[in-house]
Amino acid sequence: MHTPAKRLSLTLLLLAAARIGAEPATPAATYDPLAIPAAKLPEPVDLSIHDQARKRDIPIKVYLPSAAGPAPVILFSHGLGGSREGNAFMGRHWAARGYVAVFLQHPGSDTAVWKDQPAAKRLAAMREAASLENFMLRVKDVPAALDQLDAWNKTAGHALNGRLDLKHVGMCGHSFGAVTTQAVSGQAFPGGISFTDPRILAAIAFSPSAPKSPSPEKAFGAIKMPWLLMTGTKDTSIIGQTGVEPRLKVFPALPKGHKYELILENAEHSAFTDSALPGDKEKRNPNHHRAILALGTAFWDAYLKHDDNAKAWLEGDGAKGVLEKGDGWKMK
Repeated sequence: MHTPAKRLSLTLLLLAAARIGAEPATPAATYDPLAIPAAKLPEPVDLSIHDQARKRDIPIKVYLPSAAGPAPVILFSHGLGGSREGNAFMGRHWAARGYVAVFLQHPGSDTAVWKDQPAAKRLAAMREAASLENFMLRVKDVPAALDQLDAWNKTAGHALNGRLDLKHVGMCGHSFGAVTTQAVSGQAFPGGISFTDPRILAAIAFSPSAPKSPSPEKAFGAIKMPWLLMTGTKDTSIIGQTGVEPRLKVFPALPKGHKYELILENAEHSAFTDSALPGDKEKRNPNHHRAILALGTAFWDAYLKHDDNAKAWLEGDGAKGVLEKGDGWKMK
């Protein structure tokens, strides 16, 4: 008869014997937000959303992942004078990483503002388009887009049928698109007005800005969802005379909990777009796009896919590894 001590020893011996010749434990794969699979992506899909209530058509470009089935959705809002064609480097990368990236085009503040204007009148036309009216059109474009995406996702035979996971939606945008993003992702406005869409789970603002009224603390102090802000030390815009200072007022006003800020050294306003803009003075730094894609992708993976490895990378040495001397990275 075996005593308890002898039975324990026998058990340990059997376990040790079972491990002899077994394959060693495979370490967890190293997380890399810049890695993309070799599978070829489908061609982007151009569609138009008709908002019947406002008699308004909203062009969109949709970048789809190679894998079939529903995928988390990222909405992108372009800057003043832009279009759905812009920031393709983001759309392609996010699609390769398993997201459906939907790029909105906002009539009234898109390329039509300046395209047919004489060069001498383009700046004035752009400034006129940076209006409250266009802001209101933009913030209503976002829920209209989500409503239509939901309908198409349920429509048999449609290009987006069954492709969208609308329970995991991220919102982002650049410049005027960042203002749009802030508005639909938690920013508070005077009089208790809110444009927040509850379907949005996380947001990235490229070239964010704080309003003149109310104070940044009142505008951003109650935001609960994860936010990532990206700007540069030379991120200024001649439209509205927006300088670096109002961009840097947003992060300090945000409450603690899943909030991040990237400040790229010598990055101008165009660092967050495909190519240089008129008036740029700095030579474009290829690592800026690398850092933007790496941090942005890790943020989406952490908060739309709930990937713990992505969050650990974002808050650990991984994020610092894609930055250069002089770049700033904060979290709270």
